[in-house]
Amino acid sequence: MPMPSYPIYCHTPGCKHLAAYKIAALWSDGRQSELKTYGLCCEDCLPKWFERGREKQKECRLTAGETLETPGIWAMRHGERDKRLERLADLEQKFANG
Repeated sequence: MPMPSYPIYCHTPGCKHLAAYKIAALWSDGRQSELKTYGLCCEDCLPKWFERGREKQKECRLTAGETLETPGIWAMRHGERDKRLERLADLEQKFANG
């Protein structure tokens, strides 16, 4: 799905910063795949949303044939489809290790 042309704000209640990151996991049913979004956040709120995404993923129940990867951090870019977003493995590693 392409990014909307309007500003997207951090999902943290009360935060007024623009979202710079998407916390999401690659989901597939064997025929199609997409990013399952757990939240959009700014740099300040990133550690909290990354942890929250990982906790929420543990609650997901899959049906036969479905797969769901561990949530990661993706750089948001206006006008780009999810499949073209850059995954930021270095940030994931930083926050996963505490």
